[in-house]
Amino acid sequence: MKVHVLGCGDAFGSGGRNQSGYLVAARDRLFLIDCGPTSLLALKRAGFSPAALDAVFISHLHGDHFGGLPFFFIDALYANARPKPLIIAGPAGTEPRARALFDIMYGAGPEPKALPPTVFHVLHPEQSATIVGIEVFPFAVPHQARGTPLGLKFAYEGKQILFSGDASWTELFVRHARGVDLFLCECCFFAEESATHMSYKTLARNLSRLECKRLILTHLGEEMLARRAELAVESAYDGMIIEL
Repeated sequence: MKVHVLGCGDAFGSGGRNQSGYLVAARDRLFLIDCGPTSLLALKRAGFSPAALDAVFISHLHGDHFGGLPFFFIDALYANARPKPLIIAGPAGTEPRARALFDIMYGAGPEPKALPPTVFHVLHPEQSATIVGIEVFPFAVPHQARGTPLGLKFAYEGKQILFSGDASWTELFVRHARGVDLFLCECCFFAEESATHMSYKTLARNLSRLECKRLILTHLGEEMLARRAELAVESAYDGMIIEL
C-alpha cells in the first residue's frame, strides 16, 4: 500500500503547496482522503486516472479540504467517464454542500446541474463504517464551531492510517494513534496556541504518548515551513510517496 501526498498545504497555499489531498493506492482499491481544489490536477500529475478512484473521504467542509470535488464531477461528465459511481463519504452536510458548490461553479440554467453517478455516505462520529471494503472510524475533533469536523482512522489490507483532519490537540489522538502504521497529523503553527489548529509545541509535549509506527506532519503554515530544521518529526511534501 502506498500513500501519495497530492497536497499537504494549508488554505493559503503556504510555501506554494497544493491543498489537502492524500491518495491511498492499495492492491485493489484507490481512495482519496480529503479533496482540496488542487487534488484532480495532482492526481493526474501522479499518473492516476480519476476514473479509477473508488472513494473520496472528506474530513470537514472547508474549501481547502472538499473544494476539489466539482473538478472530479466535471471530469467524469466530460473527460473520463467512470465505470461505476464515485463514492463520497464525509460529515453531515457533505452532499448538499458538494451539490451546491458544483452548481455554483458549473451550473448555468434554472435547474441544479446534475452530478455524474455519485453515492454519498454520512460519517457519524464514533460510528464505524465499511465503505467499498475500507473500514473507517470517524471521531469529532476540535476545529470549526459549525459543522462536524472529523478525524478519520482507516483500516484496509492489514494496514491502518490515522488522519487528523484539521484540529487542535485532543486526547483522542493518543487513543487512535496507538499501533497505526501512519499518522498524518496537521500542524499549522509552531508556537502559537490555537483552538482550531495544531501547535508544534503542544504536539512535541505529547510525542512520547503517540505510539504510532510513523508520524508525518502536514498542513504546515509559513512559520512551520521556515522552522522545519527545528522539527523532531518528519514533515510531508507535495509528491511524497509513503510506502506502508
